[in-house]
Amino acid sequence: MTDPAPKKDATAGILASTASTLSPVEASDMSREQRTAIGAMLGDGPKGFAPEPVETMREKFAALMALFPVPPMRTSQLTLGGRPAVLVEPEGETRPGTILYFHGGSFALGSPQTAMGLTASLVNRTAVRAFSLDYRLAPENPFPAAIEDCLAAYRSLLDSGVAAESIAFAGDSAGGGLTVTTTLAARNTGLPLPGALVAFSPGLDHTRTGESMDTKEGIDPFFTRQGMAHTAGFYLGGQDPNQELTAPAVLADLTGFPPILLQVGTNELLLDDSVRLAKRARDAEVDVILDITAGVPHVFQSFIGQLDEADHALDRAALFITQRLQTL
Repeated sequence: MTDPAPKKDATAGILASTASTLSPVEASDMSREQRTAIGAMLGDGPKGFAPEPVETMREKFAALMALFPVPPMRTSQLTLGGRPAVLVEPEGETRPGTILYFHGGSFALGSPQTAMGLTASLVNRTAVRAFSLDYRLAPENPFPAAIEDCLAAYRSLLDSGVAAESIAFAGDSAGGGLTVTTTLAARNTGLPLPGALVAFSPGLDHTRTGESMDTKEGIDPFFTRQGMAHTAGFYLGGQDPNQELTAPAVLADLTGFPPILLQVGTNELLLDDSVRLAKRARDAEVDVILDITAGVPHVFQSFIGQLDEADHALDRAALFITQRLQTL
């Protein structure tokens, strides 16, 4: 997601009724109206990340993400793998299993709170608890600090007796990328791998060589190539992006990976990150679902209750998690 914050009243009236009460043609028309309203909310043209002090960018990102709805849930603060984390649980009965959630924000912005809408949505739909990790951010802590923290959190769950196959990694944007790179790091250190990966609009290539980096320039309402280079500089800290943990869509060997669900929109510069990773997964004989939604922006799943495609995508992600986790 990006840093400028839309006005709260821009979404008023987007949902006058629900798609479940409409015919397929009417539902399709409503979806187009919703996307038009969201486009108006986001404003004209791509925003990108302005070259501002990172503290300013963090404040704007937090303000933006505070506008998205958060479903009811129970939360508690704790420490996981030496880092702060939030335990998110459904208000009702909890089913077996664990989601380890990694928030987005280009590795430099965000927190468990900025991704709480997505985390709580998965928790409510699956009835499975989630731990949302507050991993270290760049530029103060560049690559590979975030991966190290995510791996430490995963190791902490394993050490506490949680079975690897009962854990799903999930994340959005940079956090979606961390679902893949943390799994690579776990495999490299000999840890058992999680039961499933769910990535919303993941960032998977710091070489920025995907065709969509050019074909979606000016279409993506959140990112520009220049803006992405700005925040990538924070994360890389001068390190070479041509390595497996910074460009898994280009360089990773996914042999032995758990099933992967990749959800992405056609209006994203990062579209081909998911497309290319799905091909690598296919070539490695890994179960993979490449779930592409037309005409929607980066991490469109955040528009809960405002965009039918967001709720439908979260339903599919929840079904994927509950089908894949082994909790017996």
